[in-house]
Amino acid sequence: MNIRFTAKARRGMVALTIAAGLAVGVAGCGGGGGDDKKPEASASASKSGGSGASTQEGTDEPIAELKGEDGLTLEIDSVQRDSGGFLTVSGEMKNDGDKPARVSVRTAGDETEIIRHGSSLGGATLVDSKSKKRYYVLRDTDGRPLTTTGMPRIDAGASIPVFMQFPAPPTSTTDVDFQLPTFASATIQISG
Repeated sequence: MNIRFTAKARRGMVALTIAAGLAVGVAGCGGGGGDDKKPEASASASKSGGSGASTQEGTDEPIAELKGEDGLTLEIDSVQRDSGGFLTVSGEMKNDGDKPARVSVRTAGDETEIIRHGSSLGGATLVDSKSKKRYYVLRDTDGRPLTTTGMPRIDAGASIPVFMQFPAPPTSTTDVDFQLPTFASATIQISG
């Protein structure tokens, strides 16, 4: 049941993200003429920490790659603000090990409200060191975390799509530290 909820929520968020991206792209297509340098600025290299790799927007390279337990790796592919004041972190949980693995129950964090809804990435946080604020995963009205939930066992060499949704930091904040229990942390750059 949770997997269907997550799949529907993910499809809706992807559609919303694409629509927002198209709206921004269309708005930027005005007849300004000349050499506008803004697209180059938005394609600047992103920071990453831990054992991650840096990337540029528009490439297939992840924004960050965080190593976890049992051969699991979290690749962060997108960190997008949306017009509703949310920030969505999307990517893939990959099993680089040689045998099937499960995501640790510790990734749900230690808050009773989140734990009672089963396995999730509800323990993820964003830290804005400039503003000295920590952002926790959002929850719906029933207390379910707005993240991928009910994650299955991941076969060796396989991956599953994942997402986490947070309150958006101020627009002046461009970099945050991403933390997920049992995984290395990384500094990630916010798009949009």
